[in-house]
Amino acid sequence: MCYDAQSATLAKLKYARHRGDEKWAEELMRKLNALDPVKYPLYHVNGYAHPPLLVFTNDAPLEPETFLWGLIPYWMKTADDAKKIWNQTLNAKGETIFEKPSFRVPAKQKRCLIFLDGFYEYHHVGNKTVPYRIFRKDGEPLTVAGLWDEWTDKATGEIVKTVTIVTTVGNGMMSKIHNNPKAEMGPRMPVLLSKEEQDQWLMDCKTDADKAHLQSLIRPFPDGELTAHPVGRLRGKEAVGNQPEALLPASYGAHEVDLSEWA
Repeated sequence: MCYDAQSATLAKLKYARHRGDEKWAEELMRKLNALDPVKYPLYHVNGYAHPPLLVFTNDAPLEPETFLWGLIPYWMKTADDAKKIWNQTLNAKGETIFEKPSFRVPAKQKRCLIFLDGFYEYHHVGNKTVPYRIFRKDGEPLTVAGLWDEWTDKATGEIVKTVTIVTTVGNGMMSKIHNNPKAEMGPRMPVLLSKEEQDQWLMDCKTDADKAHLQSLIRPFPDGELTAHPVGRLRGKEAVGNQPEALLPASYGAHEVDLSEWA
């Protein structure tokens, strides 16, 4: 599963020039650069802290918004109910998003694109774990399939916008890295979309054929387009925190997995 992410180089987002003309692209970049400097950039964030992620929704595909990571379904009754489910909805298993109560309405009506520069996963060696940063070989941002929702706190009237990352079966490289012996579903990874698939993920879903097409997009990303390297500790007393150092390669010697074929 994906519980750690990086969204640092916002200026590199290619989405602007993919979806609009040059003038609009420049305006979008201005908006991106004006996002709260306290919240951005994100070199490493843990989903359980519910950080803000940059999102483009199917309702407003040309306007960037920040949604809190961890989906709160619109039908949650109280703040206590919302808090209870928040940590359980950081990821949405792609194979069942049209079935699970928390995700089935967003899967049909509220899909989005989440732009990350990379994400992190852990490799297990005995009782030790080695964190890896996974990113595109060509340096492009990752376009992640997401679901969003809006929940209203009836006690305060506050509207909380939240998002979840859709996941799928891990590809070959992820199968080597994500070997958690306690994971019930085996290796997983975010659903990463190609440039051509971005618009398709945001399309209306009105028929069974539309639903089937969306489900066809939920598949592992090609092995050859991603690479990875171990990084310093991301959790615990030795964690580097949300700093550029979280991106840098680190050595764990014999505890590292051989990823030479993806170098």
